[in-house]
Amino acid sequence: MSYNKRIESFRDEEYPMLRGKVYLDHGGTTIYAKSLIEKFSTKMISNLYGNPHSASDPAHLSGSEIDRIREETLQFFGADPEHFDLIFTANATAAIKLVEESLRDLAQASSPSGTFWYGYHKDAHTSLVGVRELTFGAHHCFKSDDEVEQWLNGSLPSPLLHTASSGTLGLFAYPGQSNMTGRRLPLAWPGKLRRSTLPALQDTYSLLDAAALATTCQLDFSDPEAAPDFTSLSFYKIFGFPDLGALIVRRKSGHILSWRKYFGGGTVNMLTVYHEPMVHRKDETLHDALEDGTLPFHNIIALGCAIEIHKKLFTSMTSISKHTSFLIQHLYSGLSQLHHRNGNPVCTIYNESSSFSHYANPTLQGATLAFNICRFDGTYIGNTTIESLANERKIFLRSGGLCNPGGIASYLKVEPWQFKRAYSSGFRCGGDDEELQIIHGKPTGVVRASLGAMSTIEDVDKFLDFIRETFADTGTYQLLKHDSHQGQDSFAAKSGQLFLG
Repeated sequence: MSYNKRIESFRDEEYPMLRGKVYLDHGGTTIYAKSLIEKFSTKMISNLYGNPHSASDPAHLSGSEIDRIREETLQFFGADPEHFDLIFTANATAAIKLVEESLRDLAQASSPSGTFWYGYHKDAHTSLVGVRELTFGAHHCFKSDDEVEQWLNGSLPSPLLHTASSGTLGLFAYPGQSNMTGRRLPLAWPGKLRRSTLPALQDTYSLLDAAALATTCQLDFSDPEAAPDFTSLSFYKIFGFPDLGALIVRRKSGHILSWRKYFGGGTVNMLTVYHEPMVHRKDETLHDALEDGTLPFHNIIALGCAIEIHKKLFTSMTSISKHTSFLIQHLYSGLSQLHHRNGNPVCTIYNESSSFSHYANPTLQGATLAFNICRFDGTYIGNTTIESLANERKIFLRSGGLCNPGGIASYLKVEPWQFKRAYSSGFRCGGDDEELQIIHGKPTGVVRASLGAMSTIEDVDKFLDFIRETFADTGTYQLLKHDSHQGQDSFAAKSGQLFLG
């Protein structure tokens, strides 16, 4: 792995908003470069862009830019336009919804059961989990990678799993990278699924949520037979701007999307509203039929600028991957070595593997780390307390459930009945009630630090210093007392010291 020291030479110039700050929430959104905003601003001032559904010169200019940038974006991901199409969406969640709505409508029209089977991995983002609500109970959560492998090998008998004999369509969805722990999942699964001759796996399609993975990893669509049928993306996680998403579709699987019932402006060739309703949809390309209404053409123009500037600053996603892999190793090593005077660890770090070699392998691990802070006696400090204290030091993190319910349940070992009891006690996702951060000794969320292309080793060291100085019992801030039964963390800053009680 190699640290890209060149970033330090341009960071203050390209990212002035980061001066004096440590930004560690690139998993939420990375930061846009100054030259990206300047280039986009120049294009907007120098050109007249019209609605691409019109026939004027400004409209043609917008349309030609959209076509060019669509192909350029596919090339950025190594996807040959001959084998893949790209549909612009509001974000990754909208891309996921497009797939599930299409499968729902196809199943209602063709399946005896009127629904489709849905399998998803426990590391799935909430937006993937939500698809299950359209299946009338025909869904299954895979609790481990091994369980997925057993399913693909035909050695996982279960009435909950898809059987082709029922005539039911299937969709298997999983994240390329956990947005909670940063663990990267096997990218070979879509190819294995497609090559399978097992009757139970026929008519089952794959959906890869690449929103977290694509931030610091080069996606590879060079082999269409090994690629997912559908891949969801969010560009603001890669470039910081624009706020835009996409669905990359394998053309041989695109017919599934043509069954979606809804149609919007710009997606039809002819339509009647009186007497017998009739609609003729556009079918020249997949994106013509599925991009409802006027495209966010200004955002798409900004995307073209983002790709150009990104390449200029960072050369390639491979370079970013090496850089961020070095940094996450440094962060993991620093946190894992922090101990209280009695030998107890300051941090509990969550992942499938606790070995340094795992964090040194970018195939297995992205630039994200999830953890909680423990007192010297092993009891936990609420995650919102940690985020709040970091915020005071201009260190910006993410805390809570992270829209990853399966990850929280499995890594924090919270049982369903405990979730229900917490909810009855008033706990809510996204809430900031410190009294509910720890319930019966168990944390209800985590703290996440995620790195990006423009992160530096100084960012990591400042964060490690903050954790050491604030939460180790040898640091500046002293833990005076706590109530581990109620999990209450109240604090007051007095003369440079923090009192937790």
